[in-house]
Amino acid sequence: MVLVMSEEVREAIGARRPVVALESTIIAHGLPRPRNLEVALELEEAVRREGAVPATVAVLDGRPRVGLDKEELARVANEDIRKLGHRDLPLAVAAGASGATTVSATARLAALAGIRVFATGGLGGVHREWTVTQDESADLGLLARTRITVVCAGVKSILDVPATLQRLETLGVAVAGYGTNRFPGFYLADSGHPVDWTLDTPEQVAAVMRAQDALHAPESALIVANPVPEAEQLDPALHARVLADALRACAEQGVTGQAVTPFLLDYLVRHTDGASLRANLAAVRGNVRLAARIATEWAKG
Repeated sequence: MVLVMSEEVREAIGARRPVVALESTIIAHGLPRPRNLEVALELEEAVRREGAVPATVAVLDGRPRVGLDKEELARVANEDIRKLGHRDLPLAVAAGASGATTVSATARLAALAGIRVFATGGLGGVHREWTVTQDESADLGLLARTRITVVCAGVKSILDVPATLQRLETLGVAVAGYGTNRFPGFYLADSGHPVDWTLDTPEQVAAVMRAQDALHAPESALIVANPVPEAEQLDPALHARVLADALRACAEQGVTGQAVTPFLLDYLVRHTDGASLRANLAAVRGNVRLAARIATEWAKG
């Protein structure tokens, strides 16, 4: 696989300057046009304002790309392209296809490029009724064997949060709350579940990353769970009511497999008058800023 890095990203990595990987699924599949391109540019600028280099990841015409220029970002935002997990990368490369990268594909390509810090919204995880469906995001297995620090707002609240936390523990993926001992709930500051470890500063996160390397720990990720500010979270009562309705609608319409997550997220956006989307973007913005600060501390060596 020929990995194409932008000149800006290649130079930053070579000079050991801070770099933050950004996924592209939110651009291609998570936001309406033209808002999606505006947000993509906004997130990259937020990384730069913190003194780091953004590296948005995607596959274009069969070429995995780490770091996109404005024209390439516009392609991701405006073309009807696939959603690619890490398992899809060889198929997309061989077919010359274009696609936006999920958490798993972004983490894989970022790690191949030598990038250690990655910012996203929420992770995938174990789906509700797992005992029946056996539906689990590929994010978890990939993070169990990829040395990268992922700054996120927990896992998507449409998932089975306690089962996801248990699965991460089983897989040996370290999880720490940022400034909290509660696991965030994506749209919500608190999912209702605790975490065992709390980190309070970018310096502490970077120290854990160095300890991972010094201990020759298994090549697994560090998840930094950064809650959306309470003032910007989705109202918990509204979230609970609309999510229950969404799950019912999903079952009634027979939605299954990869279609479940986009169905539920779209339902939440429509039935909260866009409040869930606003909370999502608030979480992503906070994660991007924190990731840039962590990358800056990590780059100090």
